[in-house]
Amino acid sequence: MEEENGTVKTEFFLLGFSDHPELQSLLFAVFFPIYSVTLMGNLGMIFLIITRSCLHTPMYFFLCTLSFIDACYSSVIAPKLLVDLVSDKKTISYNGCAAQLYFFCSLVDTESFLLAAMAYDQYIAICSPLLYTVIMSKRVCCQLAIGAFLGGTMSSIIHTTNTFHLSFCSKEINHFFCDISPLFSLSCADTYIHDMVLVVFASLVEAICLLTVLLSYVCTITAIFKTGSAEGRRKCFSTCASHLMAVTTYHGALIFIYLRPSTGHSLDIDKVTSVLYTLIIPMLNPLIYSLRNKDVSNAFRKMISLKLLS
Repeated sequence: MEEENGTVKTEFFLLGFSDHPELQSLLFAVFFPIYSVTLMGNLGMIFLIITRSCLHTPMYFFLCTLSFIDACYSSVIAPKLLVDLVSDKKTISYNGCAAQLYFFCSLVDTESFLLAAMAYDQYIAICSPLLYTVIMSKRVCCQLAIGAFLGGTMSSIIHTTNTFHLSFCSKEINHFFCDISPLFSLSCADTYIHDMVLVVFASLVEAICLLTVLLSYVCTITAIFKTGSAEGRRKCFSTCASHLMAVTTYHGALIFIYLRPSTGHSLDIDKVTSVLYTLIIPMLNPLIYSLRNKDVSNAFRKMISLKLLS
């Protein structure tokens, strides 16, 4: 074992959910279909949006980007989890752990910024329909998407550096992936400063994203009630409600996990909560944001019809 300044420079052991083979087999039988549906749903959505010209609009550009992020960040966690559920040796290298944490944090924060951009896009589409294509030009859409990725990358660099500057006295991570709080619990030293760095930067990201989302939806819902038919208001309100539910669930899980001091964490509860935003939400997003949409449904039916005719 190589050690430097008290930090274990070898591999970590992921304790996962349970040592009982029966439970691990059951979890594999649950998580494997979830991950498969996540990949098929999100990659299918990307293919559909790219290949159907009727979906080449700002809204579907953001949906395509969201599907890409969901497929990627679920893939950062799920394959390793599935392998660990069917193997006796649940290890991950020090560098592999750092890489997993970096990519996971980067993609999660990128999705937070992208959801804010999508809320703003919906606000413009409903409140300024005549100027929509002018305001949400291709250049603006690309800038918002790139800004989301840059924001996620910068946030991840801060969190990964903050975490792996710690000295670790144990190799057993009480989680199914390399996350910040379980790694803090392995530290040889007091993590108060590191906790504060986590809370401050996580709070900043959440405040920016949530305020943008809430203000956008408040203005959108207000505009819906002021104009349009009763049926149009009902459809718009239904769409906004489903989107808000997805955003609230996503951000609620992140706030619960990351905006508490590590000393107050129950890591077993955190594992269950982590399943929600690492596996469940990426699977549901195509349904919530896309498959309930009439344009997407029609494009999908046309694509299937063309495949059958050919």
